[in-house]
Amino acid sequence: MKNLKYILVLMLAITITLLSCKKKKVDPHVPPDVVFKTGGIYTSSDRTVNKKDTITVGITATKTEDDLKSYNVSYAYDGGATTTTFYNYLLTADEATGYSHDIKIIARNQVGTERWVFSIVDRDGNLTQKTIILTVQ
Repeated sequence: MKNLKYILVLMLAITITLLSCKKKKVDPHVPPDVVFKTGGIYTSSDRTVNKKDTITVGITATKTEDDLKSYNVSYAYDGGATTTTFYNYLLTADEATGYSHDIKIIARNQVGTERWVFSIVDRDGNLTQKTIILTVQ
């Protein structure tokens, strides 16, 4: 009987210990917040343009969980899967919590489509991408 009491007290102590332990938070891996600038001179969605037209695309990126690390703009023509880097930039410590940048794009002198991909990566490698497709006519 004494052993049974000892076992019950031990089980109760283990249960209380396990229930009172704080669970470690799981890192949700929240990617950076990125939005296109709108209004005025900015193109912020898919668009039809003429050959050699110039457009301006602006992004604003904001830290959500981890500091911002890099910004990249790439493009692919006519449905191609691979993209070519147009602009690549490592952000400074001053830009780690928020970044804003404008890019001027000159459409090709050829009918087709251009897919422009704007990417922000944070220090944990979380990625946010925004895409604009230009239809050149």
